Amino acid sequence: MVLVANRRSCMTLFSDPNCAQSHRVRVVLAEKDITVDIVYIDPDNKPEDLLDVNPYNSVPTLTDRELVLYDARVIMEYLDERFPHPPLMPVDPVSRSKSRLMLFRIEKDWYEPLTRLYSDQASVANKAKKDLQESLLSVSELFKVKSYFLSDEFSLVDCSIAPILWRLPSLGIELGKTVKPITEYAQRVFNRPSFRSSLSEEEVEARME
Repeated sequence: MVLVANRRSCMTLFSDPNCAQSHRVRVVLAEKDITVDIVYIDPDNKPEDLLDVNPYNSVPTLTDRELVLYDARVIMEYLDERFPHPPLMPVDPVSRSKSRLMLFRIEKDWYEPLTRLYSDQASVANKAKKDLQESLLSVSELFKVKSYFLSDEFSLVDCSIAPILWRLPSLGIELGKTVKPITEYAQRVFNRPSFRSSLSEEEVEARME
């Protein structure tokens, strides 16, 4: 898959087609309309090219000429700074710090349980599922404060939240019909052309099952 843009770029993204961490980077790439070669890898049979550039052999991994980055939040902020339009982080230091803090909380409260949810141990997976569900429900009212998550503009925070919400049905996590703020927010984000184009075939199919 290649996302095409008017800008010239020599970027490659190693991405797991089912990985939420990889997906959040793909949302940023699509939102900024960046030209990038996306290499979808088999997590059980990773290519040698990935290990050559990333000692942790992990995804997402972004290569941009001689630069190699392999942490989702680092990659996202780099892309936002390298391609400043449209901006996905606030300009002023205070708001920018608040966004970074929110990204940290999303990582701890939602992405960490999501990782544990795929555990082979049923007790660990069930606990992670409950933790993720309860954490989302605890902040449901925040989803209706503004058009996007605590912001009038689509941001890196939304790029990080959307892949989580997209996976909830396939994970068997029901938030209930009474949680309208989350469902309305999710639909608003899912309808963005950039989000639709960020999806891998596997992610589309998982949502349809």
